[in-house]
Amino acid sequence: MNSPRLPPAILLMGPTASGKTALAMALAERFPLALISVDSAQVFCDMNIGTAKPDAATLALYPHRLINIISPEASYSTARFRDDALAAMAEISAAGKVPLLVGGTMLYFRSLLEGLAELPKADPLLRAEIDAEAARLGWAAMHQKLAAIDPMTANRLHPTDSQRIQRALEVCYLAGRPMSALLAASEQMRPPYEFLSMGLLPSQRGVLHERIARRFEQMLQDGLDDEVWQLRRKYNLHPNLPSMRCVGYRQTWEVQDGRLPARELRDRGVFATRQLAKRQITWLSNSFACENFDCLDPALSEKIAGRVGRFLAAQAGSPSSTRSFLAASNE
Repeated sequence: MNSPRLPPAILLMGPTASGKTALAMALAERFPLALISVDSAQVFCDMNIGTAKPDAATLALYPHRLINIISPEASYSTARFRDDALAAMAEISAAGKVPLLVGGTMLYFRSLLEGLAELPKADPLLRAEIDAEAARLGWAAMHQKLAAIDPMTANRLHPTDSQRIQRALEVCYLAGRPMSALLAASEQMRPPYEFLSMGLLPSQRGVLHERIARRFEQMLQDGLDDEVWQLRRKYNLHPNLPSMRCVGYRQTWEVQDGRLPARELRDRGVFATRQLAKRQITWLSNSFACENFDCLDPALSEKIAGRVGRFLAAQAGSPSSTRSFLAASNE
């Protein structure tokens, strides 16, 4: 007796400036897909320029779930993302479409695929001790300390990623086990979907870096500084909120508070974005079993469309469906 076929779902993962959003929208034009954003910055309302969020007209044509869902004053956890994403996927599948999850927040993707381990809750006193030690020794030294007790987690974190280094050390101290071991021991089941996981990786890092620089410069021209001022007037914000620690917003806030010379904003923002891309590429290269494509390939759109067409045809399971999907991908 054949087991019931699982509904299909597609994951499109990649670093910032790899062209994920444009590619996802092009796919939505050709196939019966509905888009779900996997982006920890685009969840915040009114944060548009610095998050490279599609504009209102684009979102009207290509709706994305999980965009503009919380205030910049709030926090959005990985656990909530998983719940929200699974609920959205169920609704999309029930409506006869296929969920396409697109973004660059790799922790969200991993939580979706592997579940969430039961990690210890935050301990303010312990965090204060870790912060005090970091103030004396520096976060690079704290990263080395993490590498000694949890090399797997340290390997995927940049030595300046203070927030995640702090949390990883906190978990190790509270649980008495490496955070990587706790995550690996997660008992939550993989979601009941047949996944096509695709990654976008650059064949030339330098070209991606040029894209990042051009995009950040465009953000500045489009009014990132004014956007941050408006956010500060509209909401009760402070620089340690997750929203204001996002790349671009953090550096702009520092300029506005006089802690960073305005002439350094462009270079600091570009550097921070490149570091983000580096971390995303490391995650994508080391933590996911996916089919990788060169995001700089001029034929990328056709190659991705062809792969999606074959996947959907195989899930439909009939020769006529196969011909239909393949024809759609070649139109």
